[in-house]
Amino acid sequence: MASLLQGSRLDLRALCDADADGPYPGWLNDPLVCAGNSHGVWPYSREMARDFIARSRQTRDALTLAMVVRDDGRHIGNISLQALHAGNRSAEFAVLLGDRTAWGQGYGLEAARLIVAHGFDNLNLHRIHCGTFADNQAMLALARKLGMQQEGLRRQAVYKRGAWLDVVEFGLLRDEFVRT
Repeated sequence: MASLLQGSRLDLRALCDADADGPYPGWLNDPLVCAGNSHGVWPYSREMARDFIARSRQTRDALTLAMVVRDDGRHIGNISLQALHAGNRSAEFAVLLGDRTAWGQGYGLEAARLIVAHGFDNLNLHRIHCGTFADNQAMLALARKLGMQQEGLRRQAVYKRGAWLDVVEFGLLRDEFVRT
C-alpha cells in the first residue's frame, strides 16, 4: 500500500484490512501499551479493529495512519489527527506506539513531526492540540519536543487503574511549529 507520508525511517499509510489480522488489536489489550491512554478498559477484538479501519477510510473527521518501519515493513503503531474541525481549522493529535520493541527509538517523534507538518501544510490547520495523563512521561516529552505549549490541566478527569488521573492539555499553533 502506498505511503501518504515518508520520513527517514517510517512510512505513514492508510490503515488496511490486513492490519486487523496483525498485532494491532492486541496493542489495545496490552496493559503497558494502554497505561497512558484511554484504551484497555474494554476488550478489543479483531472485528472491532476491522470496523475502525473501515470507518477510518470513510471519514473526513479524522486522519488515522499506520506507522510502518520502512526497513522491515512492521506496523508499529497508529498516529492521527482527529476531531478535525474545518471552521476552527483545528485537530486533536493522538499516537499509539503499540509495538513495545519500537519504544524509545524516536519513531513516535518522527511520525508526529510528519503528521503535524501535514496538518499545517496540507490540511490548512491553524491549531493542533492534545491531552495526556499527567503520569504519561513519554507523551508529555513528545508534546514538548513538538513545541506544544501546556495550556491547562483537567484535574482528576479520568479514572484509570483504580485512581483519578489529571489530564495535561497542550496546543500548538501553525506559526509556532518548527520543522526539522
